[in-house]
Order: sequence, then C-alpha cells, then structure tokens
Amino acid sequence: MPLLDVILGYDCNLACTYCTISPAMRARALTTERVARAMKDARSRGYEDVSFTGGEPTIRGDLLSLVRYAKKLGFRDVKVQSNGLLFASRANAERLVEAGVSTFHVSIHTHDEAAYDRMVRRPGSWPLMRDGLASLVALGVDPTADVILEATTAPRVSDALRWLAGLGVRRADLWSVSLTDANRDNVASMPRIVDVMPYVRGAFDLARSLGMTVRTLHVPRCLLGEHADHAHDPAADRVMVVTPDDVFEL
Repeated sequence: MPLLDVILGYDCNLACTYCTISPAMRARALTTERVARAMKDARSRGYEDVSFTGGEPTIRGDLLSLVRYAKKLGFRDVKVQSNGLLFASRANAERLVEAGVSTFHVSIHTHDEAAYDRMVRRPGSWPLMRDGLASLVALGVDPTADVILEATTAPRVSDALRWLAGLGVRRADLWSVSLTDANRDNVASMPRIVDVMPYVRGAFDLARSLGMTVRTLHVPRCLLGEHADHAHDPAADRVMVVTPDDVFEL
C-alpha cells in the first residue's frame, strides 16, 4: 500500500551510540500544521497508510491529535515507530490505540539489560522498554520489535528473539547500522556483512521454530539463499517521506 512516512522531528529521549542524529539536528522538527498539510496532500494522491517516526514521536504533545486527524482523513493503517519507553505506562499505549494507531514498531536495540543501557546511554531505561513491549502485547496490537545488527549485538540476535518470544512478541525486523550524519565515522559500529550472515541465518531458522515472523531490511536478497523470503524492501511499495528538511519519494 502507498505509505506516507512522516519524520516528525529528530529529538529523542535516548542518545544511542550508533544514532545518526547530530545535536544540531535534534532542534529541527515539523510543525503540527505542516504534518496536517502533508497528510491531506498524501490522501489526495492516493496514499493509504501513514507512519509517524522520528527521533522519538511519543515525546510530541500533538501525536494524539495527528493520529486522530490521520483517521479522519481515511488512512487505512496508522503506524507509530517508537523506542517504547512511554508505553511502560499502559495508559499511554491505550490512548494511541483509541486514537487510531493500528501498528506499533518498537526499537529494542538489544535484549540484554546492561548492553541496552550502554547503547542508549540512559541508565535505567531497559525496564521501561521491556514494560512498554509488554503493554502492547497485553493490548493485543501485535507489535514488531526492531532489532539492530550492530557489532556488539549481532552475535546475540537469536538470544534477542528468544527473549522477545518469551514476552509474547511474534514479529521482529533486523536493521543494519547506518554510517551517515552523526554516525558516519563510527565504522566500528557496523560489522562486516560476511561476519553477520551466520547470525542472521541462525535467527531465521530459530524464528521458524518459535513461530515468529522475522525480516531483514538491509541484507541483500542474493546473500540469503534459502532464506530469501525473509528479505523486506520498504521501498518496494510507493513511499513518500516527509522530514523537517525535505520531501522525497523512495
């Protein structure tokens, strides 16, 4: 389905070690009015789904009103991509569901508490992420966990899937590190793809036994062999991206 991908702003309540967002970028954000115009224009051009991301979209005071407006315009699927911390209070997740959010993606980075806190540089955040996922599972919205294939986390991706399955999470997307903007010189954060492949293949085999749906967004299909059906290309469908700086189609 044609997707409108709205990057509301670059600010966030975490400070991940591999994040591409620079301190200067964190000050930039779309206004409520600009987002509303983009959604109205997208609907007139046949876009049926909308995604709100960032940065961290849940720290925006206007998120609920934007979700309600998206439903009023007739968007079929409304997605929020979040780090999940504010969902530790189930009431926050409930309000978004009631407003019209039908799809949730939660960036877990890694399942290990100590490694997570080191990576996000906000000690004590891991229990909030875990409880946020649990809130979404309890609400029956079938969240997708976004797992990063960073140099320190890739070897334990199968452990992350087992942890997610134990929480009742049935879907996960595997993301690669991006060496752009603030992370452009952090080459050590990106493992060599040949080193990652055994972990990725093992994760796909484990997912099958766990009854989970696991996709990879950045590993080339040609490297996946018998696991090629796990490759997911977000740009395969029509996607328009609206950022604080630009508007473009994938």
